[in-house]
Amino acid sequence: MIQRIQSLYLLLATALMGVALLVPVASFTVSTGDVFTLSAFSLSSVAESQSTIWMGILMVVATVLPLVTLFLFKRRMLQVRLCAVEIVLLLGCIAFEAIYFWLSGANALEELVVEHRHLGWAAIMPIVSLVFTALAARATFKDEVMVRSFDRIR
Repeated sequence: MIQRIQSLYLLLATALMGVALLVPVASFTVSTGDVFTLSAFSLSSVAESQSTIWMGILMVVATVLPLVTLFLFKRRMLQVRLCAVEIVLLLGCIAFEAIYFWLSGANALEELVVEHRHLGWAAIMPIVSLVFTALAARATFKDEVMVRSFDRIR
C-alpha cells in the first residue's frame, strides 16, 4: 500500500489538510485594536465569534477523503475518481478561504474597519494538497495503464 508513490502523495495531502484544520488560516487587526482569527470553524476574537461551519465541514471532508482513497489501492480507477472529487473539494476550500479573507471586513466585522490582514500557514495547505492530489491521480492512472497493458499481453 505505501509502496506506491501515490500513496505517499495521498498521505501528505491528508497530513497537510489536517494541519490546516488545526492552525489559524488568517488574522485581522481591526481599528479598535482587537485581533480576529479565522480558523476552519470560526472567525473569532476574545469578545465575539462567528461560525464558519461550511468551510470547516469542507475542510474535514477534504482531510478524510485522501485517507479513504489511500486504502482503496486495489481499485485504481475509483482512486482516480476520488482524487478528482478531492481536487474539487480543495478548490472549494481555497474559494472559501478567499471569500472569508477578503469579505470578512464587509460582512463579519460590520462596524469595524480592518486595518491589517495576515494570511497564516494554513491558507497555503489546500493549494499544496491540491498539487499532491493531482500527482497522486496521475500516478494512479499510470499504474492502471501499465496493468492494462500487461493484461493485453497475456
